[in-house]
Amino acid sequence: MIVKRPEPTLLDQLYLKETVRGLCLTSGHFFRNLWAHILKYFFRLSPETETVTIQYPEERRIYPSRYRTRHRLVTRADGSPRCVACMMCETICPAQCIYIVAAEHPDPYIEKCPAQFDIDMGKCVFCGFCVEACPEDAIRMDTGILDLASYSRGEMYFTKDQLLAAGPGTHIDAAPPGCDARKTS
Repeated sequence: MIVKRPEPTLLDQLYLKETVRGLCLTSGHFFRNLWAHILKYFFRLSPETETVTIQYPEERRIYPSRYRTRHRLVTRADGSPRCVACMMCETICPAQCIYIVAAEHPDPYIEKCPAQFDIDMGKCVFCGFCVEACPEDAIRMDTGILDLASYSRGEMYFTKDQLLAAGPGTHIDAAPPGCDARKTS
């Protein structure tokens, strides 16, 4: 069965109708948010009149506790990294941003340790595969560090010492009451 499509009119070919509809929709959201912000600013209305825009850095978004943030290496009780350089995280990483060089561990009961453990955060896609693949629970993404901006690619390259220094939740900020904000300390 052949379906005949109607021929587009000149108005349809110029996309004027759809352009006007798009402008009306955008203008409606703009003025609705504008009035909500004016009422909130001048009359200090309660948070029930929330707008979509978040006024960063005065307002902070509340992230879930399992949100993936910057990586860290977990340590043992003696302070050495828990990593046994099994290369599972390096192998499974889709961005290939993890670089590990294995070495012998001084403890005879532990086979290997990482002599070098680097992550290129400029390449990382924060998929969390490295955390899931690690059999020793040596790498985690729970530092709370969200702002990873830098002026050069070299600053996005984190070494083993930097990954060991970032502990869980070390990134808590003095935020407005009731807000679980995080920032670099």
